[in-house]
Amino acid sequence: MRAVVLHRFGAADELRLESTPDATERTGWVVVQVRASALNWHDVLVRQGVYRSPLPHVPGADGAGVRRDTGEPVVVLPSLHWGTDQAAPSAGFQILGDVERGTYAELVAVPAECAVPKPPGLSWAQAAALPLVGVTTFRALFTRGRLAAGESLLVLGASGGVATSAVTLAAAAGARVVVTSSSPDKVDRAKALGAADGVLHTEHDWVDAARRCTPGNAGFDLVLDPVGRWNEAVRALRRGGRLVVLGASVNDTARMDVRSFYFGQYDLLGTTMGSPADFAGLLSFMAETNAPPPVIDRTFPLDAAADAHRHLESGAGFGKVVLDHV
Repeated sequence: MRAVVLHRFGAADELRLESTPDATERTGWVVVQVRASALNWHDVLVRQGVYRSPLPHVPGADGAGVRRDTGEPVVVLPSLHWGTDQAAPSAGFQILGDVERGTYAELVAVPAECAVPKPPGLSWAQAAALPLVGVTTFRALFTRGRLAAGESLLVLGASGGVATSAVTLAAAAGARVVVTSSSPDKVDRAKALGAADGVLHTEHDWVDAARRCTPGNAGFDLVLDPVGRWNEAVRALRRGGRLVVLGASVNDTARMDVRSFYFGQYDLLGTTMGSPADFAGLLSFMAETNAPPPVIDRTFPLDAAADAHRHLESGAGFGKVVLDHV
């Protein structure tokens, strides 16, 4: 089979399309013929060696295709070995593409529970773009964040896969969504997806500007932070509000004032990925609310995976970057 192979960690140029042995079935696992795969920032970290993946390695967490044993169209849930505890993953939890070879290939092997029937109406690109950001965002907003209709949500960032997914899912749930961005154009595009307002986080007073988007300037019920800006995020909350943290692309450490945190009665919630039950909840939610599919920014052919990574890292896109395997 053809696959994008990483022989050493480093820049995007290290991703090369090669011929490799076929993925094979094993007990409890199935092989999926991949029609499309989607990029995530997680893939960049794998490429850079942050997760110390075994080399040579095939990256990629997200994908959609056809089960070779049944011919059924499926999406690949990249949450491997979650376990039975819905509160947190098991000690054996992995994200597909960390240790196991991933979806930047014509074939990928996954546990049978991770080959989920493809939702009707989604293109291959949309189906491939759904699993990681979809299940991650659903768990962050609803399982962990307890977002309810009528509440206010601030999403830090307006253009990435998690951010665009958060806007569409939260708006479909009846929440009032505000986003931050460095680009007025991206704020406008988030509004087109369902955000009520947006502010530029390049401005020194952006937290105050965001709070002015809430009733009585009281602050938000929930803030979703996929970048690691905890200090500003907590200041944007109403008293008793919840902060859900699911990324560290801007900061991987944070200093916080402890007294103001506990006097504010805030909740600080960490999350990543989601369980098969979370993914089932996402699919049911999308069917019940007619929430729109993932936003696709650009599609690249499989042999242009390096170009796709460079585009993702540029920050110029809006939505998901997808590799077309057909």
